[in-house]
Amino acid sequence: MGGQARQEADQRGPQPVNMFANWWKLAAAAAVGAALAAGQTLPLEPRHDSGSAVTGAFEGWFKNADGTFSLLLGYFNRNTNQELDIPIGPNNRIEPGGPDRGQPTHFLPGRNWGLFTVKVPADFGDNKITWTIVANGQTMVIPASLKVDYEISPFAEAAVGNSPPMLSFDEHGQTVQGPQGLTVDRTAKAGTPFPLTVWASDDAKLTTSSGAKPRNLSGPVVLTWSKYRGPGEVTFSKVKPDVEKIQRTDVQLAFTGKSTTTATFSQPGEYMLNVTANDYSGEGGGGFQCCWTTAKLKVTVQP
Repeated sequence: MGGQARQEADQRGPQPVNMFANWWKLAAAAAVGAALAAGQTLPLEPRHDSGSAVTGAFEGWFKNADGTFSLLLGYFNRNTNQELDIPIGPNNRIEPGGPDRGQPTHFLPGRNWGLFTVKVPADFGDNKITWTIVANGQTMVIPASLKVDYEISPFAEAAVGNSPPMLSFDEHGQTVQGPQGLTVDRTAKAGTPFPLTVWASDDAKLTTSSGAKPRNLSGPVVLTWSKYRGPGEVTFSKVKPDVEKIQRTDVQLAFTGKSTTTATFSQPGEYMLNVTANDYSGEGGGGFQCCWTTAKLKVTVQP
């Protein structure tokens, strides 16, 4: 550097660092690591309010007691403010055996973990299924198979013996635990708030590396309601309703609670609502595919 250039540089002093560029590099690297840990490679691109793609997410597979296998899937809506409704068909299909294999038609912004499973036979072998989603003119296709590296344990977390919450839509009715799901039928009226009551139980085990209780810890069970399918809008009085602790002598777990919210349907038709119960491990089990539970209400909405 010549004397004049050095003098000008000294007068300017230290130059500002492009922190956004550095942040984006770090964020991209973190996203790659998280995607690989989850067994699913998601495309990297900046997120926008609207106009971006929606991609399926293969969380992994697990073996069922009858010798069959279940492929666990969720999705990533890259839009921060755009919810999309994509009917089953050419723009939302799973093949072979589809196009309808139980996938959602309503897509909320962000990452939505392990919402449904596709069961495949014991002799599925090296075969695969594909989920195609076309959103905002962009086509995304993801495969799901029984590759060894994709095997997960969604019903037990080995480090502390944590297990997913148990859910029921009736106090002494059928319960579900883990991502296998439970579907119950209900009838409602359009424009009238419809009560949604859930009973939840959990072992309340912490999955932190030290076992210490984190600050600002939520309750042992956090419920999240969402529209899964349906022709109209669904408005929840509380998307994440409180889960109040109750006493039940027939449930031998550390925590048992009851939660109530309402859903209002804008128009008649066939709907499906999803409720996800997360324990202390958080959404997506902190990226380790355990421990959460999903259940669904199939609601016939009358005029």
